Amino acid sequence: MATNTDAAGGASDSIATAPRKQPLSRRLWDNRYLILLFLPGMLYFLVFRYVPIYGLVIAFKDYNFSEGIMGSPWIGLEVFKEMFASHGFWEVFKNTLVISALQFVTGFPAPIIFALLLNEIASLRPKKIFQTISYLPHFVSWVILAGLFTQFLSPSTGPINILIQAMGGKPIYFMADPQWFIFILVVTEVWKSIGWGSIIYLAAISGIDAEMYEAASIDGAGRWVKMKSITLPSLAPVITIMLILAIGKLVNDNFDQIFNMYNPAVYRVSDVMSTYLYRKGLEDMEYSLATAVGLFKNVIAFAMVIGANALAKRINDSGIW
Repeated sequence: MATNTDAAGGASDSIATAPRKQPLSRRLWDNRYLILLFLPGMLYFLVFRYVPIYGLVIAFKDYNFSEGIMGSPWIGLEVFKEMFASHGFWEVFKNTLVISALQFVTGFPAPIIFALLLNEIASLRPKKIFQTISYLPHFVSWVILAGLFTQFLSPSTGPINILIQAMGGKPIYFMADPQWFIFILVVTEVWKSIGWGSIIYLAAISGIDAEMYEAASIDGAGRWVKMKSITLPSLAPVITIMLILAIGKLVNDNFDQIFNMYNPAVYRVSDVMSTYLYRKGLEDMEYSLATAVGLFKNVIAFAMVIGANALAKRINDSGIW
């Protein structure tokens, strides 16, 4: 009986001494500085991402600016029928897929390869120099870069064409030739994003256990074997997540790049969904049609992310969720 009493007393003491859960107001006050750091990001997504969702109803209305969103009459799916019946819509949709697919095929593996090559540089100083140089284009606006590339590729004063003519060739109108223009879009996008995109892969590489490389060196493995057998498998989860996110962007495009670089001579291959939205929404003031196009694009992107994530989970059990 004494033992049972002691046990009961001990249990009562442990219950009595268990820490009480602090009230919510107290926990919020204790973490006030973390909340302040979190607040700007939360407000950004709330104001610029979630509140505008309300405007999607414009796609189902005959929107009139003077009557407002609520005052405009409902027309159901008439705007979508008009959109799908338009030849211009399918033309820009095809251009978007072509440009995005080419940029994906070249741009997605480029940061991975660049990060692997940087990781093989033993000396810290050259490695930092290459990293810094590769990051710089990311911080330069496409407005500035478009002007630089236009001058650089000019058929009369550009150094590339001057060199071509010095070798006996004829000048090439790079920015006015549809085939060359697509090539320029792909190359400049990769050049601008390769350094910044490699950061996450370099961070993942830095987290790989160094003992794995030491053990491989003892077994006589060279750099190529270490990269193939240790580095790449360790990067697989990160690559999978980035691949899923990149697939969702296949129906998107870089408006800043294309809008600042294209011209009437290449509209046939460079007019994409974002420039089509800009033209219909801001120039032609067809707000309902522009909203419908944007909604269609985002639904397709969402479906592609969901599908890519499900496929990745089935193949290697890695995904966003």
